Amino acid sequence: MSAKRDYYEVLGVTKTSSSDEIKNQYRKLALKFHPDRNQSKDASEHFKEISEAYAVLSDSEKKQTYDQHGHEGVDGRYSNDDIFGRGGGGGGFNDIFESIFGRGGGGGGFTQQQRGSDLLYQTTVTLEDVLHGKKMEINLQKQIKCDNCQGSGCKPGTNKKTCTTCNGQGEVRQTRNMGFASFVTAAPCPTCRGQGSMIETPCGNCKGQGRVKGTKKVDFEIPPGIDSGDYIVSNEGNEIPDGVNGDLVIRVKVQPHQYFNRDGKDIFYDQDISMIDAALGCEIIVPTLQGDEKIKVESGSQPNTIIKLKGKGVSHINSRGTGDQYVRMVVNIPKKLSKHQKNLLDEFQKTTD
Repeated sequence: MSAKRDYYEVLGVTKTSSSDEIKNQYRKLALKFHPDRNQSKDASEHFKEISEAYAVLSDSEKKQTYDQHGHEGVDGRYSNDDIFGRGGGGGGFNDIFESIFGRGGGGGGFTQQQRGSDLLYQTTVTLEDVLHGKKMEINLQKQIKCDNCQGSGCKPGTNKKTCTTCNGQGEVRQTRNMGFASFVTAAPCPTCRGQGSMIETPCGNCKGQGRVKGTKKVDFEIPPGIDSGDYIVSNEGNEIPDGVNGDLVIRVKVQPHQYFNRDGKDIFYDQDISMIDAALGCEIIVPTLQGDEKIKVESGSQPNTIIKLKGKGVSHINSRGTGDQYVRMVVNIPKKLSKHQKNLLDEFQKTTD
């Protein structure tokens, strides 16, 4: 028999590695070499080697003895039962194998709550809806609990029977002797499919499913500041007896506005003005999502001058406060001028520097 390799070398760690680093490294190697996953002929021996190394290095007392005296100190002081008989020297084999392979011991059954499937509903909203939010009520076709059996799947007056294969545990277990210790692996019971019970006399309305196709009125609110995208209404998807309902996915599209453009919380609007109003200044009325607003155009305003209307934007679902509205001056230059107008402009040009 060949000499044992250094435990640190086996795990690929050092004496200064933390307990978490040692545990994580063992988990990676266990994933690689566990015989349930690795069918190579030497996988079992590798797995025994790394498990023995982890059992010693994960226990502070055994690690200290090993650091001082090497294999001789550990082999001379501890038997295999001492090393592996108390959960791996405190290293926590159970939680590691449960995280890798699922539950491998203890009671309580294998079953996990099933989850209903999600549903998709598409809708459009206006920019005014983005400002104020919108309450919606829809009639949603979905899987709902069967009223005849109240979701049990059993014919009224009957009940589910405990599965005799797994005795209601929902799992079947297999014990494997790895040489130094026994490991228990668990799998869903093939008879009851992990449920722990079986329906002998199914409900005639839902055929034992516990749910049927139906229509449910669903109320939800589209919040102010919403963007185009998907939003979740929890537990309003397809229902599933003794499980968790799916979600309702609301796919929202914000419609383009006839006058306004939106960028986050801010609103942008183009206002046409004449070159005379731009030159002399004026007061004009511009629309906002909250109503009309009077603004003053200063004399000498240049094309694309921006006037900010503070607080006249919208909110945003992921931030605080309200945005602003930005009014851009679009100066219209007349394409056709009368002779008199041309003369006036010529005279004006002569009088300017």
